[in-house]
Amino acid sequence: MIDLRKHNLTVSGLSLFYLILSYCLIGFKSEQVFLVVLFNMMFYISDLSRRVILGFSIFIVYWIIFDYMKAFPNYLFNDVDIAGIYHLERKLFGVNYHGNLLSPNEFFYIERRTFLDILSGIFYLTWVPVPLLFALYLFFNNREQFLHFSLTFLLINILGFVVYYIHPAAPPWYVQEFGFEFNPVTLGNTAGLARFDSYFGVDIFKSIYAKSSNVFAAMPSLHSSYPVLVVFYGVKNKLGAINILFGFIMMGIWFAAVYSGHHYVLDVLAGVVCAMAGIAMFSCLLKLRVVQRFIQSLLRATQ
Repeated sequence: MIDLRKHNLTVSGLSLFYLILSYCLIGFKSEQVFLVVLFNMMFYISDLSRRVILGFSIFIVYWIIFDYMKAFPNYLFNDVDIAGIYHLERKLFGVNYHGNLLSPNEFFYIERRTFLDILSGIFYLTWVPVPLLFALYLFFNNREQFLHFSLTFLLINILGFVVYYIHPAAPPWYVQEFGFEFNPVTLGNTAGLARFDSYFGVDIFKSIYAKSSNVFAAMPSLHSSYPVLVVFYGVKNKLGAINILFGFIMMGIWFAAVYSGHHYVLDVLAGVVCAMAGIAMFSCLLKLRVVQRFIQSLLRATQ
């Protein structure tokens, strides 16, 4: 049990520090206030809500790191791969269409269908709810597995972020819109997902991609990494038939990533490798005593 008298100052101090640091790095955003209010409410409202928000703080750390990437664009550190990845994609996975060699993205753009627009949009909307709902299930059923899942999720993202800075890469829609010229002030783009918004008369994906931290962070596709992690822990926790659903969602997200023009097949494969690497690395880290002690401290905080 947490002694609130000892933690009031810590929570308030961290909340204030986060708001000040965020303002200095990326400016004021309403999401920052919402996050602070949500955390404080859940921390103080009840013992159960406190345990939940402390456990899910791992996901909050991920979101904060991702958000702060806006302050340090990866194209400032390395050249952006625009033409190279496009030509390699065509060479490895090109589709011969009426005598022209097209990338899979170009082929799907020409042969787009309303049914596939809707289906890809639905699949792409699952990349946040499915991992979070699965994490919530693990939280209430196996707290240790929840922490393993959450920390692996964080590790996979860190690996992906490192690759973003080592190898900045433009998404397929960028080539379609701007060619091979580098434009550092390019804004996020809904690409093929705009057709989903248009069909239903909503701005779901428009609002999401307007807040994109970095346009030139297409490889690896972390959208493609997350379902791999869910499937792995689903199988590990013997969830039976539900793993068939997880596998279906995983393949759907992979397809949607390419069909919508947000990622090359190469990006998806890199995302799968990133997920597998993160899972393997976390398994190795679990053998270290310092990691074991850290997880035990998290378990005590969330019990």
